[in-house]
Amino acid sequence: MSDQQKSEPRQEPPGTLTAMRRKPDHGEESYRGSGRLEGKRTVVTGGDSGIGRAVAIAFAREGADVLIAYLSEHDDAAETAKLVEEAGRRAVLVPGDLADRDHCHELVDRAVAEFGGIDVLVNNAAFQMTHETLEEISDEEWTRTFDINITAMFRIVKAALPHMGEGASIINTSSVNYDMPKPTLLPYATTKGAIANFTAGLAQMLGGRGIRVNAVAPGPIWTPLIPSTMPPEHVEKFGQNTPLGRAGEPKEVAPAYVLLASDEGSYISGAVVPVTGGKPIL
Repeated sequence: MSDQQKSEPRQEPPGTLTAMRRKPDHGEESYRGSGRLEGKRTVVTGGDSGIGRAVAIAFAREGADVLIAYLSEHDDAAETAKLVEEAGRRAVLVPGDLADRDHCHELVDRAVAEFGGIDVLVNNAAFQMTHETLEEISDEEWTRTFDINITAMFRIVKAALPHMGEGASIINTSSVNYDMPKPTLLPYATTKGAIANFTAGLAQMLGGRGIRVNAVAPGPIWTPLIPSTMPPEHVEKFGQNTPLGRAGEPKEVAPAYVLLASDEGSYISGAVVPVTGGKPIL
């Protein structure tokens, strides 16, 4: 990684963009829309920063309104909302903890109240921590990782389905870790495997309703989660083990979500789309 990333200040998880020395590129200056999501009503969890912000920007510039669900990173979320509104679309901010079952239902209720329904649901929010040994992982952390990363997906999808019609799209964020689990990210990697299976099964379950379900599997992407959950020596080398030799930027992942959300992806369902810098997923 660059010298800037080597000296990236350590943060408390999940981290904020405002505290990062080298800011990720979410496509703020580069993404150009072409009406591919015109009028679609969308929900993006973890939309304050990282991949979620890049997706929110891309969706808005493609013509979609966006509900941005996030934990408590209010400044980051407000900036994302500003970028959505500058694209001429509506932005709705909903803070809260996805480990809370009631909050999962509340954010769906808010989307329906604001937009009248949901056309695209992006389950992107995630929690991770780095550990060298199994003994370091507490029961509480294991449970929280599952609650946020996979159980929340089940709860949000179940609440959203009555408000999603034929042609709607559900997109879940998995990871290269579902196929090549990194042992130091054991709880996180385990949930990402569960997400891939949840996606494949749900796609078959909802096919008859005309609702598509897919996942995106990013490789190493430079986001606030990295300096806030990994030791400095891992941050220093982050992404160097990919064939492209670097970490990806959030803007490089967002186009995959646009495809899966758009009518151009009308025959894609049950897929896991890798955006990994060349790391193969089998």
